[in-house]
Amino acid sequence: MDFTFIVVIFLIGFIGSFVSGMVGVGGSIIKYPMLLYIPPLFGLAAFTAHEVSGISAIQVLFASIAGVWAYRKSGYLNKTLILYMGMAILAGSFIGSFGSSMLSEAAVNIVYGVLALIAAMMMFIPKKQIDDKPLDQITFSKPLAASLAFIVGIGSGIVGAAGGFLLVPILLVVLKIPTRMTIATSLAITFISSIGGTVGKIMTGQIDYGPAAVMIVASILAAPLGAKIGGKLNTKALQAILALLILGTAIKTWLDIL
Repeated sequence: MDFTFIVVIFLIGFIGSFVSGMVGVGGSIIKYPMLLYIPPLFGLAAFTAHEVSGISAIQVLFASIAGVWAYRKSGYLNKTLILYMGMAILAGSFIGSFGSSMLSEAAVNIVYGVLALIAAMMMFIPKKQIDDKPLDQITFSKPLAASLAFIVGIGSGIVGAAGGFLLVPILLVVLKIPTRMTIATSLAITFISSIGGTVGKIMTGQIDYGPAAVMIVASILAAPLGAKIGGKLNTKALQAILALLILGTAIKTWLDIL
């Protein structure tokens, strides 16, 4: 790894992890396409889809735990949601991650494109006064939450994401969880998901450890900064930022696939 390579990978990791902490996703929604497309612009070797998914998986593990640590005293971490969705997504992400080694590069990119498109559509569904609910009066369907988390885990395990970009719209739109609680809680669920995804990628030899180490350092520095700024932003602004990020990524991915 030369100096230019390290700087480019560090900046990709820093930007993705900053957004991760700010809007409650693991950051792969941004870092997956950045790792695929940005290094070649600087004359650096291009990563394969499997290498990108492996680097993303292990990096999300550290980005999400750094974000959760920043929210630990906020009161926004819903422990019941974390337990039910966390256990289900852990199982799903391990299955998806382990099985991804049998898929082609094109198939991995198509799975990513489908997930991003679904998440983008969900983010634009109107959310009716979910932020008016008192945090101690939040209720949700536990079987529905667990089932959706398991499905998200399988898809996100394949692409090396931890599913945060799908969890956030599910928590907001389907389970009607307030925005700030959604952001903090989804980071905790994302962390649990990334454990299964990382183990599966390691077992199938899909991780390039040099770039992954650079991304991890960037994550630990950037995710808490993003969480700090996200806590001060208007909730509608946070939702708009996430919706635009997901939509832009979905469009770019499908343009390349087609």
